[in-house]
Amino acid sequence: MSASPAPQIRLNSPFVPILFLLSAILVLIDSYRGWIILLVVFGGLWGSSYFWARSLARNLHIKREIRFGWAQVGDHLEERFTLINRSRLPALWVEVEGQTNMPNYWANQVRSVAPQAEARWYIRGRCTRRGLYTLGPTTLRASDPFHIYAVHLHDSATTTLLVTPPVVPLPSIQVAPGGKAGKGAPRVDAPERTVSSASVREYITGDSMRWVHWPTSARQNELFVRIFEGTPAGDWWIVLDLDQNVQLGEGENATHEHGIILAASLADKGMRSGRSVGLATYGEQLVWHRAGMSDAHKWDILRSLALVQPGDVPLAKLLEYARPSLRKDASLILITPAITGEWLASLLAVRRLGVIATVLLFDTPSFGGIEEPSNMLRDLSSQGIAHKIIAKDFLAREGAQPRASDWFWQAPASQRFAPVKLHSRSNWPEIEGVS
Repeated sequence: MSASPAPQIRLNSPFVPILFLLSAILVLIDSYRGWIILLVVFGGLWGSSYFWARSLARNLHIKREIRFGWAQVGDHLEERFTLINRSRLPALWVEVEGQTNMPNYWANQVRSVAPQAEARWYIRGRCTRRGLYTLGPTTLRASDPFHIYAVHLHDSATTTLLVTPPVVPLPSIQVAPGGKAGKGAPRVDAPERTVSSASVREYITGDSMRWVHWPTSARQNELFVRIFEGTPAGDWWIVLDLDQNVQLGEGENATHEHGIILAASLADKGMRSGRSVGLATYGEQLVWHRAGMSDAHKWDILRSLALVQPGDVPLAKLLEYARPSLRKDASLILITPAITGEWLASLLAVRRLGVIATVLLFDTPSFGGIEEPSNMLRDLSSQGIAHKIIAKDFLAREGAQPRASDWFWQAPASQRFAPVKLHSRSNWPEIEGVS
């Protein structure tokens, strides 16, 4: 990382130096006492201003800290700034420019700090768009009390913040189950209900209350359900169509953004239900995650979904790429806005391998499209492929908006900021290299 440039002291107003020079010329011409007094006054003012600015340039520092290195869309981002003045002179006016490329987030402030003291404040914003963002560098601008000299300090240290797509509850999406006990639709008399339980997991919306394991739920103070032995649940493979030629809408209302949220939420739902989840999509480059089930694996999927952008690879080609890796009895979840094309033939070829498919098809008219998806729906129904229409307002209708972080700061009577409700991690890692 490159070192920060040396502080700069610049003459902000030449008015006092000019008066000093004029006074010096008048003293040389005529040793009138009034000219001497003016010379001393302007000289002292000029010299003291330079000394003040020089002291600030040497002793003024900024420390910029961030609580987490990643967040989800909808989370609050909070930074802590500490302006440190090791000089014996106060910094009466300091402009702090906290540069960042994160949308709808501003960290600029004007502060003052007493001699040999610190000033601390917090900047809070909401993460509104997925992506990888840079926080920093930071610039300080200060001056002496008379604004004769300007002090410019630049701290080049930066850090990155990854904003992942939100993980939202999807109670009304039913995935056709794979595995030997599932052949496209759940059965009322499924053997999973009668075999013995082997372990428990957290309750997920839609689970039967008959599966709740009450002793564990009582100990943990939240609902847990039983996982049954002999339930050969198949892997979930999420295939996300990012072909830019079929996407509709703009910004947050684009089909590819809705598809990314659905993929992230389905991955979370699958792993929480005890399934291995894989992801395949092809935007600007191929994203391929083999089926897995762990917090690290979920993080890898979310990180990839935070960075993907639409590309030129059609869904039919993506399905051909994925076909050799799909196991028999796996559940394939296809997310696409394409209501025409060759992808249905490719999906049928995949299904002949024994893969159970579920298609989440975007309602194209609600995203600004002209054609209705009715023909594609008839084709899916005739082939016995489970499917669901995803309208533009689906996430809002399901109450599946991302939740903001449940922590904040308040100023008690001491006027020192203190956390009221925080995440389990309370440390404030400093942006590397900031002095």
